[in-house]
Amino acid sequence: MTKLERIIRKNERLVIGIMSGTSVDSVDAVLVRVRGSGLSASFTQLAFHRHPYPKGYRDFVLRNSLPSTGTVETISTINILSAQFFADAVHALIKKSRLPVSKIDLIGSHGQTIHHLPHPRKLFGKSVRSTLQIGDPSTIAKLTGIITVGNFRTGDMALGGQGAPLVPYFDLLAFRSKNYHRALLNIGGIANITLVKKNATANDIAAFDTGPGNMVIDALMKQWYGKPFDRNGSVAVTGNILPKLLTKLVQHPYFRDPLPKSTGREEFGDTYVRNILHLSHGARKQDVITTVTELTALTVYDQFNRFVRKRLYNEPLHELIISGGGSKNRMLVNALQRYFAPTKILFSSELGVPSDSKEALCFALLANDTISGIPTNIPSVTGAKQRTVLGVIAL
Repeated sequence: MTKLERIIRKNERLVIGIMSGTSVDSVDAVLVRVRGSGLSASFTQLAFHRHPYPKGYRDFVLRNSLPSTGTVETISTINILSAQFFADAVHALIKKSRLPVSKIDLIGSHGQTIHHLPHPRKLFGKSVRSTLQIGDPSTIAKLTGIITVGNFRTGDMALGGQGAPLVPYFDLLAFRSKNYHRALLNIGGIANITLVKKNATANDIAAFDTGPGNMVIDALMKQWYGKPFDRNGSVAVTGNILPKLLTKLVQHPYFRDPLPKSTGREEFGDTYVRNILHLSHGARKQDVITTVTELTALTVYDQFNRFVRKRLYNEPLHELIISGGGSKNRMLVNALQRYFAPTKILFSSELGVPSDSKEALCFALLANDTISGIPTNIPSVTGAKQRTVLGVIAL
């Protein structure tokens, strides 16, 4: 406890953020120097490391994220196994930074989401929302010797929120502007968007998951081409959009759900992909890849117009700032440019936040605020009853 108390008193901290997204392709780890806390904090990225998982691990996790194939025994095992990989990523990052472990104050770990149930269920007289991010924080703390903050989502859910998205707090901290209305679009497995109006406060933020980002594209690339993703959109650019298929896919009920909302593999995973395979039987593979790439761009645009454009009160959206793996898919970016024109399209790296490290940076900043006792959920985004400090601290 003495060590934690000393860190709490510091005005400047060295914090590592670690993130493994819905694609389960690697652990992203970032070392950041944070000065201050809350929305007045400033930060400087010092090092970044992308730590690959062993061959076969991705499929192992995804298979055991499904109710029909996951078992309690296996999930319990992956909880600790993931923490070991996270700890390996931390050690590799520290080695790259050439700093001694003793200099690092904190780790903020998002964990690996394997199930997310944001809608309340009635059980035994209680209303229950739940989510499970594996990668035990205590194991990370013991294997690295660094105090670790994890399990950020459940505190918001306990207060009636959906526990997601959490990145909008970071978007507000890093991207608010005196002059521009901005939307921050992160395209991971799931795509999420944050509206940060000029001179925004936490009460002004609107954010939610728009639907699939790379998830459906990746699943079909694996099924048909044996590749984890469509590098640079190179397959999508060779195909044509299938209008009938696209029309069917946008009829998923999630796109009509009101805010607040969040989603994941439960909505757009195996069942959704199997439906695509059924609907597209006989079509050229590259045309289906083109169509589901268009699906991501179209639903981002549709959801933005449907739910948040009205908050600009007829003023234009000045900038759409893109990050995440999908920002490297030129077919997807071109489609977004087509839909959002004349809004200026930028990449987060152009504003000092590297796309590869953005989400890991977010959880470093969230951990910094956890030990400072600062609330980091945004009730207007998650639906929680009130703002609250997020995360648990593992010594």
